Amino acid sequence: MRLKKLLIAALASLAVTTAHAAGLKFIQIPADAAGPAIDAAMWSPCASPPGEVKVKQSTVPAVLDCPIEGGRLPLVVISHGYGGWYLDLHDMAETLADAGFVVVAINHPHANHADMSQANGLGVLRQRPIDIKRTIDFMLGNSADSAKIDPQRVGFYGFSQGGYTGLVIGGADPDFNKLPPRCSDPADTGCPPANQPKPARKQLPPETLTHDTRVKAIVVADPLSVVFQTADSVENVKVPLQLWSSQFGGDAVSPVDVKRLAGLLPRTPDFHVVSNAVHLSFLTPCPADDARKPSPACIDAPGFDRVAFHKAFNAAVLAFFRQHLAEDQDHGAKTPAPGHEAAETAVQ
Repeated sequence: MRLKKLLIAALASLAVTTAHAAGLKFIQIPADAAGPAIDAAMWSPCASPPGEVKVKQSTVPAVLDCPIEGGRLPLVVISHGYGGWYLDLHDMAETLADAGFVVVAINHPHANHADMSQANGLGVLRQRPIDIKRTIDFMLGNSADSAKIDPQRVGFYGFSQGGYTGLVIGGADPDFNKLPPRCSDPADTGCPPANQPKPARKQLPPETLTHDTRVKAIVVADPLSVVFQTADSVENVKVPLQLWSSQFGGDAVSPVDVKRLAGLLPRTPDFHVVSNAVHLSFLTPCPADDARKPSPACIDAPGFDRVAFHKAFNAAVLAFFRQHLAEDQDHGAKTPAPGHEAAETAVQ
């Protein structure tokens, strides 16, 4: 399907379902035995007209500390990629909140743009799903806003390592032996690049990481997929899943790995390949009037229109969550017969 057709259909759907403006507030999930405090941004439906909120060097359209409009709302938790933070995907959060969702994007502790002290090594890959579980625990439990959330309608969206995180939350168990060597110190420049043979090393035993059956629908974009190369690594991922892949990949994410993942999942994913997109094309579009030298995060392939793509992308994700987190939704997993092929839509 070409981008123009997807954009028209998605915007038509978005036009009839959007009913609110996005409220924004900043929260903290308290430290506990499972990990340190987690900084988070929370978007929610708001009855006031949208304004602008300045957050460090970014400006986002929102109403600060707006009371949540409505009740029994679905919750979506967002996980950023390597070196990212909770505003990396804010246009997605705004779209969902405008349409009646409570959305919480977190900064993974010691593995975000402001603190990369533990961003490398395997520890962060083990900890990320725990961060998501703790966030859901808080939002459904001790949060001041828990009464506004329907605990039966919890979803997840993740990008890159955040996509890996969502797959694990949904039931996947990674094989870390498939990873290239990872530096234990983010300042270390001596790690072999991913395209060189791995040095002899002891094989790691299989691991079962943190899953969360409260999550009823998952969307992942360009997930770190090299650790999911066999059917048994994803055999328990039976939750409805929408999977997005860029054409060109990047940052250790290979389109070949993502496509293989789509074919291994036991439940056929809603699979989209975005033509002419690079890995970072899934990040929120950069300001058009920024006179500084463009950040690498803002550079797309020639001819790629990130703004137009995100309008279609956000609306398609909203439609997926609306379908699978509806109040009357039957959340029992329906597993297709073995030997299925992942349905693929090429977005151009």
